[in-house]
Amino acid sequence: MNISDAADHTGLTVKTIRYYEDIELVIADRQTNGYRNYADSHLQKLTFLKRARSFGFSVEDCRELLRLYQDDHRDSADVKRLAIERLADLEEKAREIKRLRKTLTQLVDACSGDAGSDCPIISQLAGEERN
Repeated sequence: MNISDAADHTGLTVKTIRYYEDIELVIADRQTNGYRNYADSHLQKLTFLKRARSFGFSVEDCRELLRLYQDDHRDSADVKRLAIERLADLEEKAREIKRLRKTLTQLVDACSGDAGSDCPIISQLAGEERN
């Protein structure tokens, strides 16, 4: 299957698939004319990578997960460790989003939203002290 068909099949862009090949996550077979040829095993890896990236795993984490995926003798503890680390990152981001939401809500509430130029939202973004 060519790269366009692989993209259609996996839901990835051609650019992303080429990137994964450039960084040697998935390397397609080459036909005699030089075109990439994606077999079912490549599509499985690409789909795996797409799902792993959707959880926010880094490229290096994906490299490790892909290695573990292909290792029939893997320790599930290694997979779990990566997932726990990612979960901790997500929880920290959720806390940060909650803090940002609270601050932005306070700024929106403090802004009169009238024709005047005084705006605590602009002041905060500019790093100015509020009185």
